[in-house]
Amino acid sequence: MKDKKIAYFGGEPLGLPVLEELAANGIVPNLIVCNPDRPSGRGHVLTPPPVKIWAIERDIAVFQPESLKDKNQLAPLTETDWDVFIVVAYNHILPEWLIELPTHKTLNVHPSLLPKLRGPSPIRTAILNDERDAIGVSVMLMDSEMDHGPILAQLPMQIADENWPMSGGVLDEALAHRGGTLLADTVPKWLDGKIDPQPQNHELATYTQKMSKADGALMLDPQNLPTGENAHQMLLKIKAYDGWPSTYFIHKGKRVKITDASLDESGALKILRIIPEGKKEVRYDSFINS
Repeated sequence: MKDKKIAYFGGEPLGLPVLEELAANGIVPNLIVCNPDRPSGRGHVLTPPPVKIWAIERDIAVFQPESLKDKNQLAPLTETDWDVFIVVAYNHILPEWLIELPTHKTLNVHPSLLPKLRGPSPIRTAILNDERDAIGVSVMLMDSEMDHGPILAQLPMQIADENWPMSGGVLDEALAHRGGTLLADTVPKWLDGKIDPQPQNHELATYTQKMSKADGALMLDPQNLPTGENAHQMLLKIKAYDGWPSTYFIHKGKRVKITDASLDESGALKILRIIPEGKKEVRYDSFINS
């Protein structure tokens, strides 16, 4: 693989773990393409993306275009004879000419068992909709439509009853590493012409939506938590929105973020840890009894 020219387009949260798995299996891209540095944190400090930090530490070239629309601004991509592009959680739409540019086109790692759960939020939607049968990773050959291209490889992820529902952040990490391992196995086979792409059954496609902060609002009485199916659905939402956009309820006019929850033996919602507005994380029972 050392003689192959590979450009890797990576974003959060999956881009870095997939990249690490590739490198661990001897596939190191020649170029990392990522978002420009952005202000972050309370001090709005200009912060590089994780994949850029990874690349700099290894003396790998980095390209950070604001847009992919102007071909004249994409010299690092257009002036090299690339063997393959790899795209993982990169939040820009690649124009068709760019997808088709490398000799072996462009591959994408998608964290669902396509054609199920196409779109921007497959992991969180799988949790939210209680769809364990859709959880896994796909490596596909990209085309001009969203998550539409033929499949090169897939790997389901089995989750035991006692571990379900998983938190979104935990599942992000697990599927990213699983996707990186699958990709590392797939790339050499694809470049050697040993994989026959399989078209997706587009009639079975389902779609996910981009999530917003408002989606995390919960209507609950902190002194009388729900039971039964209501509790189950609320737990799915808490787990699905772990990290982003996170779930919260309003108590005495203040927003209270839920960071951990479960169901008790009777099936009632059990909130374990929360972050009251303007304060540090505390145990829920300490908060509600204070």
